[in-house]
Amino acid sequence: MDQFEKEFARVTGSAHAVALQSGTAALHIALRMLGVGPGDEVVVPSLTFIGTVNPILYLGARPIFLDSEEKSWNMDSDLLEALLKKKGSKKIKAVIPVHLYGQATDVDPILNLCRSRGIAVIEDAAEALGASYKGRRRMPGSFGSFGIHSFNGNKIITTSGGGMLVTDNRKHAELARKLASQAREPAVHYEHKLEGYNYRLSNLLAAVGRSQLRDLPRRVRRRREHFRAYAEALGDLPGVQMQPEAPWGKSTRWLTCLTVDPKKAGAGREKIRKSLEKKNIEARPLWKPMHLQPIFRQAEYHGRGVCDRLFRDGLCLPSGSGMSDVDRERVTEVFRKCFR
Repeated sequence: MDQFEKEFARVTGSAHAVALQSGTAALHIALRMLGVGPGDEVVVPSLTFIGTVNPILYLGARPIFLDSEEKSWNMDSDLLEALLKKKGSKKIKAVIPVHLYGQATDVDPILNLCRSRGIAVIEDAAEALGASYKGRRRMPGSFGSFGIHSFNGNKIITTSGGGMLVTDNRKHAELARKLASQAREPAVHYEHKLEGYNYRLSNLLAAVGRSQLRDLPRRVRRRREHFRAYAEALGDLPGVQMQPEAPWGKSTRWLTCLTVDPKKAGAGREKIRKSLEKKNIEARPLWKPMHLQPIFRQAEYHGRGVCDRLFRDGLCLPSGSGMSDVDRERVTEVFRKCFR
């Protein structure tokens, strides 16, 4: 476990890493250490997985959702600036930018907005291990107060289930380990002064994580190869647009994502997805925005319709690091037939 944490911190450029059972657990502990509780507000992008949002609810706080921008599909910092000017920072306790689909958020403007107001930033980098931002040695997830990573079964490295909390603050790392180990005090008997959790990753899974971490560069290269091949094979089709790569960083292309304009293509995203499904090929829509989820129908949302359109038209194609060229070509063949 200790070696996995040290190696992960070194790879990401963070000072400390704490191995946990999931990225959701890591986010829960980060919010807890920031003192987030009932009555507080936490700003998150609407286009994300619900694991980004549930820990806010665990602590009795309230999420505020923001729309995406076009360059990276990540949190729109202009909307964040307008929100902070409107509401002030009295009730907003944290902002959680998400590095979506392997691509870094433009995090510098977000950090500047938050630091000037005393608001903590927690980066959700669950989908972006191996990405880069502005050529810096540090990876996305290592710039805010905390960074969150995931080793779930579908991530670029996996321990079947697992996650990592990274931080430059040694005391925060020590407290996170304590909270994740039932908050046990250093006594011979079992002594507890704080509420804790059973969130630590097992040593067995940490060993799996160490072996996969060494393979990270190859896995990133392979996924980027898949994206380039898909772009070459599908880029000439009417209405098809591949996910752009933002100028400020290099994406891992964790998933190959694209949008299909049904007016230009003559076929919508669902027609294509179902055609793939008939051939036993799994493709999925982009994340359904949180402000469209029934559980959050009363939540505050600020947007311009970008993530609504991305969800309506967006599709994720098979792009695992272990997928063969032959399998990828079969996907493109079925995809192209939808346009004939």
